[in-house]
Amino acid sequence: MKSIARDWTRHWKLLQEATPDLKIGLQNLLVHKLRSLLTMLGMIFGVAAVITMMSIGAGARQQVMAIIEQMGVRNLIVEAKEAANWDDLRNVRKNSPGLTLQDSRIIRANVPNVVDFTPRKRFEPTKLIPKPAREFPVVFGVNPQYQQIAGLGVVQGRFFDENEAETAAPVAVLGSGARSALFNDQESVGQFVKVNEQWFRVVGTVAPQLTSQAKIEGVAAGDTNNIIYVPLTAALLRLESNRSGLKDEIDGIYLQLSSPEQTVSTAERVRGILNAAHRNTPDFTVVAPAELLAEQQKTQRMFDWVMGAIASISLLVGGIGIMNIMLANVMERTREIGVRRAIGARRRDVVRQFLVEAILISLAGGLIGIVFGFAMSRTIAWLAGWSTITTLSSILVAFLFSVSVGLIFGGYPAMKASRLDPVEAIRYE
Repeated sequence: MKSIARDWTRHWKLLQEATPDLKIGLQNLLVHKLRSLLTMLGMIFGVAAVITMMSIGAGARQQVMAIIEQMGVRNLIVEAKEAANWDDLRNVRKNSPGLTLQDSRIIRANVPNVVDFTPRKRFEPTKLIPKPAREFPVVFGVNPQYQQIAGLGVVQGRFFDENEAETAAPVAVLGSGARSALFNDQESVGQFVKVNEQWFRVVGTVAPQLTSQAKIEGVAAGDTNNIIYVPLTAALLRLESNRSGLKDEIDGIYLQLSSPEQTVSTAERVRGILNAAHRNTPDFTVVAPAELLAEQQKTQRMFDWVMGAIASISLLVGGIGIMNIMLANVMERTREIGVRRAIGARRRDVVRQFLVEAILISLAGGLIGIVFGFAMSRTIAWLAGWSTITTLSSILVAFLFSVSVGLIFGGYPAMKASRLDPVEAIRYE
């Protein structure tokens, strides 16, 4: 208790000693308003830049992480690589049959710990009734297990079942974007959609999903909401128009494992199986979202450090401005310093006086910069359509950095002022 009382007494005494310096510092800032504002500009823009950069980085990280997590950290995705042109496709087919249903059966039989599994066939229809109000939806031919693998939430009706998949029933489930494009706000369940020359009865719609307009490590960009899901057998029997035999029988395989720790080893096993079946032809890619997630986290940390370093340059420039102004203040107030020293002020009193002024400048600049940075991040999000997140950590980092700059760059002028000879300082003109 005695030690706590001594600490409180010491802190109270320091506060009492600093109070007059705070008043003097505020008076000097108010007397030279324009000069003080110009000195703060470096801190304002520096803090704003740090917050804006970190907000953009945090927003991008959250969006990409959410999309990768939506892909499923327990999932593996095999994607067929499309040939650039017809000649390349014929050359590939000399060694590899492409991704086939036989590949999917071999993988299913030889990969352990698989919870759910489905091949996928994707179609881009040339005719649709009702005619979409915007871009044509893509048709995914999948098995019912795809609902669990992709984490699709049915909001109306239901997903097609095993019986409908086995009998190639002409039923369809609409993504939220496809439902909006085909039926606007009308009821879609029970309606019919004509894909090319085949009619499909809508049995359900699914909830909206996150969409990335950028390509993520082997997964093609696309609107994950603008999709029509139909049974794989129905897609192959009713929509397949590949008469040449050169195109892939299927273009994707989805595996969901029992544990995310198994994805790396299982991905290697799947690559080995497909390399053997395709004679080492690179006409496929195996995507492990768990690997993507770890790599994205590593990349984002590097991005944050680089962006923080770039933005911090503005704070350093602001610190140089503070040092310059404080040195000018020391020259202007040399006689004042001499008088204070002559009537009993100690060196530490002079140091504290100028440090308080430097910190006040950086503190005020930091507070204004926080407001400015928050406004900039919101403006960028509004104008560019980016996702920005202003976190408490970015505000604290920028603010503490600005105060530290005030301490560091205000220290040298303060020490220089404390070392002035009182007699010479009084005689200074």
